[in-house]
Amino acid sequence: MLTVENLSKQFTLHILNGKQLDACRDVSFTVPKGRFLGLAGPSGAGKSTVLKCIYRTYLPSSGSVNYESPSYGAVDLATLPEREVIDIRTREMGYVSQFLKVVPRVSALDVVMEPILARNNVTREEARERAVQLLKRLRIQENLFDAYPATFSGGEQQRVNIAHGVSWRPRLLLLDEPTASLDRESVGIVVEILKDLRAEGTTMIGIFHDHDLMASVTDDVYHIN
Repeated sequence: MLTVENLSKQFTLHILNGKQLDACRDVSFTVPKGRFLGLAGPSGAGKSTVLKCIYRTYLPSSGSVNYESPSYGAVDLATLPEREVIDIRTREMGYVSQFLKVVPRVSALDVVMEPILARNNVTREEARERAVQLLKRLRIQENLFDAYPATFSGGEQQRVNIAHGVSWRPRLLLLDEPTASLDRESVGIVVEILKDLRAEGTTMIGIFHDHDLMASVTDDVYHIN
C-alpha cells in the first residue's frame, strides 16, 4: 500500500545564517496492505518527521512516498497537489499524535463523533453509538462525555485523542507515540483497539517509546539511525 523511497527532510535555520539541519535522510521502507510497521531509533533520528512527511504536514526535501489510493490510484504523496492530499487525509488517512488539538468548547462526545459523521455514510445516532462505545472502552467516564476535553487530565485527553483518530476506521493510520502519557491499563486497551483495527484491514505505521510494546503490536520494525 505504501512505499517510502530515499525520503529526506532538511530544515533551513535562518536564525543561524541559513544553516541546513537534516531531520531525516534516505529513509526507505514498504508497508503492505493490512500490515503494521513500527519506526524505531534514538531521539532525534527523525521518526516523527517521517510520519509528518507521509501525512504531508512536512513537504519532503527529496525522495518519494508512493501510496495506492482507492480514489486516485498510485500517487506520490511527496508531490501530489495539496487539494488531493487533503482529500486523502479526509477519506483515507488518519493521524494520532501525542497531543489533542480540538476546538476548545466542543464536548468529548462530539470530538469523537465528528470524524465518523464526516467520513462515513451513517446517521448521527449511529455515530453517537460508536463514539460512546469507544469512550467507554477507553475508560472515559460517562459524566465527562458532554464536558470539554481541555478540562481533562493529560491521560484523559490522550484517550479522547485516540478515540477521535480511530473512530472512523481509516484505511491508513499513522501513530506518533499514542500511548506515551497513558497508564498500563489504558495502554492495554489501546493495544486491543489497534489489533481490532488491523484485523479489519487498517494499515498502520507507529512510533512507540516502549520497545516491548512495539514488538507486541507491529509486524515489522524499521530502524532509523
